[in-house]
Amino acid sequence: MTQCNDSKQLHLLTIIMTVAIVWQFSSSLTLAQSKKPQQPDKFLPSPLENILPDPLLTPLGDPKKLTPAQLQQLEPQIEQLNQEAAAKLEAGNTEAAFEIWNRELRLRRLYGSLTEVQALSRVGAIAFNQNNREQVQYITQRLQAIQTQTLSQPLLDLQLLRSLGEAYEKVRSPKQALEVYNRLLTAVKQQKNTAAIVDTLKSIGEVHLGWFDYPQAAATYQELLDLATATGDKLNEVAYLQQLAYIYEQAKNPQESINILSKLAEIYTNENNMTQLPKFKMAIAANYQTLAKENPALLAESFKNYQAAYTTAWEQQQYVDAGEALQQLIALYRSQGQIEDALQTSQILIAAQTQATNYYGVMQAYDQIGQLYVQQKQYPQALTAFQKGLEIAQQLKYDETYFNQQIEKISKGNL
Repeated sequence: MTQCNDSKQLHLLTIIMTVAIVWQFSSSLTLAQSKKPQQPDKFLPSPLENILPDPLLTPLGDPKKLTPAQLQQLEPQIEQLNQEAAAKLEAGNTEAAFEIWNRELRLRRLYGSLTEVQALSRVGAIAFNQNNREQVQYITQRLQAIQTQTLSQPLLDLQLLRSLGEAYEKVRSPKQALEVYNRLLTAVKQQKNTAAIVDTLKSIGEVHLGWFDYPQAAATYQELLDLATATGDKLNEVAYLQQLAYIYEQAKNPQESINILSKLAEIYTNENNMTQLPKFKMAIAANYQTLAKENPALLAESFKNYQAAYTTAWEQQQYVDAGEALQQLIALYRSQGQIEDALQTSQILIAAQTQATNYYGVMQAYDQIGQLYVQQKQYPQALTAFQKGLEIAQQLKYDETYFNQQIEKISKGNL
């Protein structure tokens, strides 16, 4: 009987302990859940969306009902905030500066989207230059909100679109800038507003160039070139061709470079403006050299254009350009093993450098002739060239040791 009672008491004790453990565990779990930290917001709210009333607006009543006279009265005080922020930045207090600028930007909303965007653009440029990424993000978000609102309107505000594009450029958001500019381009094309089309295409081209998107930049400037050609705008036609020449050079597209440079050379020739022609011919020759790596037959075109560059420059008494063309021509002759041609051209180079009073260039030309004669094992002629080079080196007090060493090597037969 006692054993039975003991068994019952043990069973009852087990139940009590189990209930206590379960209650303690559930209480701990509830407490843990109640103490679980709140998940912080991923992004802090933008200060540009702060709805707190501004002290400047308090005496004026409802901000949504301000009269033009009240807004005009408020303008100098808002501009004063801009100046205060600039002073803070100048003093090195960046955080305080942008707090004041954010206050200014919030107040600029009262004057409409165009005024606000222009202010956002100004402060955005400062924020980017200060590497204030957070502030740039706030401004970009606000610009996007204005863009969405603007594009939702039945009648587009084209001036506002242009300002939005410019503001995106200031905060280095090319994708958004292009989106706005392309929307603007569609609108001005529908209006057949040629001047606005040109301005917008220029903005688009500059964005592509600024971000090294050469294929898109080329397409944009080609469109500008077509417009200039169609309207007989010769001045801008040349400007766009020059821009395209630069783009294709940067893009390392030699064939397109040749096409554009040839058009430029033709225009300058037709206008009897030969001053720039040698440079065009040299650039064309260099591009043919590049193409000749895949198609050696094109080397003939390279030779021809270097020669044309030299003769044109000489005729125009542009001896510096003539010298540059001759140097390129000599290098090309040497690369092809045409040593005699290189020597003959080097003699002409001496005359060109002398005419240009480029005595350092004359000295280098004699050095080059000496090296060529050494290559042909014509040592007496090489010695003469190095001696003439030494004479100029002594006048210039430059590279005398080098020429003496070359002369000594030949004299002692150490070659």
